[in-house]
Amino acid sequence: MTENDDDAAGLVEAGRLLFAGAADFYAAAQTLDRLPPMEGVEIAFAGRSNVGKSSLINALTGRNTLARTSHTPGRTQQLNFFRIGERLSLVDMPGYGYAAVEKAKVEAWTRLIHAYLKGRSSLARVFMLIDARHGFKSIDTDVLDGLDKAAVSYQVVLTKGDSLKKGEVASRIAGIEAGLAKRPAAFPQVILTSSRDDSGVPELRAAIAKLLVERGA
Repeated sequence: MTENDDDAAGLVEAGRLLFAGAADFYAAAQTLDRLPPMEGVEIAFAGRSNVGKSSLINALTGRNTLARTSHTPGRTQQLNFFRIGERLSLVDMPGYGYAAVEKAKVEAWTRLIHAYLKGRSSLARVFMLIDARHGFKSIDTDVLDGLDKAAVSYQVVLTKGDSLKKGEVASRIAGIEAGLAKRPAAFPQVILTSSRDDSGVPELRAAIAKLLVERGA
């Protein structure tokens, strides 16, 4: 085993321990003045409605009902904050791209999200969730443009990876990484996950544990 292998294994174990402890919902915000105080490190999850954000948060924490899941797109209408141990908060952001939600409500969510992203110094990274079956859609690239413009670090996480055939995985990841190559705020590595069989979840936990190390948390 090489030194890099040792480092990777150590981060996987650190990620496992990080999410083996307490995990609790502690705040929700529909407006800026309702945001909780900044403390520790925050990781935000963004993505289209019904991409599987809540399911992935539940898989990360090993809890089936920590984040509310729904078959109704557009259900998450606020920023939901979950405390993981003493050092980390996960933020479940409202899903975007669901046409049946009132336009005024979508605009209000959008203003809240943009204000949160620009003004949250405790935010270490946004994990952009993309449905592995479909890859980038135009609305996704619009969001990535906004993150690049705001200089907010983000990393793409593919969800529903169990729906891909084995022969499709490498080409899907290569295509996504090619699309990220010229984006200034994008982290180059893509993580393929499935909340159904937990594949990729240890790697995502490890990526979050590495962020905590880098932040000195």
